[in-house]
Amino acid sequence: MSTLDKSIIADPTLAPEGHLKIDWASAHMPVLNRIKEQFEQEKPFQGLKVTISLHLEAKTAYLAKVVKAGGAEVTITGSNPLSTQDDVCAALVEDGITVFAKYNPSPAEFKALNMKALESKPDLLIDDGGDLATLLHSESKEHAVNLRGGAEETTTGIIRLRAMEKDGTLNFPMVAVNDAFCKYLFDNRYGTGQSVFDGINRTTNLVVAGKTVVVVGYGWCGKGVAMRAKGLGATVIVTEIDAIKAVEAYMDGFAVMPMKEAAKLGDMFVTVTGNRDVIRGEHYEVMKNGAILSNAGHFDVEVNKVELEAMSTSKRTVRRNIEEYKLQDGRSIYLLAEGRLVNLAAGDGHPAEIMDMTFALQAMSLKYVNEQYKAIGSKVVNVPYELDEEVARLKLESLGFGIDKLTSEQVAYLDSWVEHE
Repeated sequence: MSTLDKSIIADPTLAPEGHLKIDWASAHMPVLNRIKEQFEQEKPFQGLKVTISLHLEAKTAYLAKVVKAGGAEVTITGSNPLSTQDDVCAALVEDGITVFAKYNPSPAEFKALNMKALESKPDLLIDDGGDLATLLHSESKEHAVNLRGGAEETTTGIIRLRAMEKDGTLNFPMVAVNDAFCKYLFDNRYGTGQSVFDGINRTTNLVVAGKTVVVVGYGWCGKGVAMRAKGLGATVIVTEIDAIKAVEAYMDGFAVMPMKEAAKLGDMFVTVTGNRDVIRGEHYEVMKNGAILSNAGHFDVEVNKVELEAMSTSKRTVRRNIEEYKLQDGRSIYLLAEGRLVNLAAGDGHPAEIMDMTFALQAMSLKYVNEQYKAIGSKVVNVPYELDEEVARLKLESLGFGIDKLTSEQVAYLDSWVEHE
């Protein structure tokens, strides 16, 4: 049976445009290109089945092709209903990858597609938000019989996996790719910072300069969003629950205050916490007319849509990916991309050069867990530092940069506690 016969996609005829997108992304992903060459020679996944759940666009598609180059039979599904690109799905099917994904399916259809992607009974997993891992511990347990382990992309997913590990219910090893240096320092900070405003700006067509941007959460993603908002000329307010991160935001030059106060001042809001209801009814009550809300966390729960709708007399789409909620006192509050990931649901996600490092880590972590799953056991583990460093080294090489090495005398000096003259 061909991959087209096995797949569920929107329109196979869109493949030519999808191939162009994937070709463009791969041309700007030199680290992943190097790993693809290694995989083609070594075939680390020969005879194995790999299921991937990520935002299904061109950069993800190229990662799937790299894993396939390593000998795997690859199945892929989308991790967000609004980030799947139908032309990319069609192109992947032509490239011999089984795809279960469509743009904007219903919630029931979205879940069904995710579950369908697990029916191959994969040996390895690449997950985003812990969605597939959760299914494999609940409604799709029978499809985990061959699972050796996998790698997780996001903060949200790692929170869920560590909760499973703490409860003693995690049944296979997962590598916390999100916690790797080459993930959070670059992807979370520079990638999220740029792609959030790519999504906001293309959707609203409004200027950021002169506005007050409220960044909810000052983890690595929040740091990147605040930095980009400042660079675009905004006044930036940060809200936090962590005193250390709040002091850091203050030292970085941003105003810090509780959300109830920030809600009165903000023109644009970006949530990046991984938690639910960080913007809710009490905040809508004091917001300015015309406030714009967006989310850059994995799930669409950070902005409480239920309370916003309950407080509104009407709701309408005023522009693609912009919903206007008209409140009883006449104020309008605008929600972007249904409160889903604004950088992917209303944009193309992180730049290719950024995802080059993240997806290189994914590919290398998948190889690592395949080799070490018996020794690791059923727990969440960090990416080995040598893999992190290897990705950084390959990135530097692709840029034409070199770095210094310690001399033998310097190594001896650092290894000794004896005083030196």
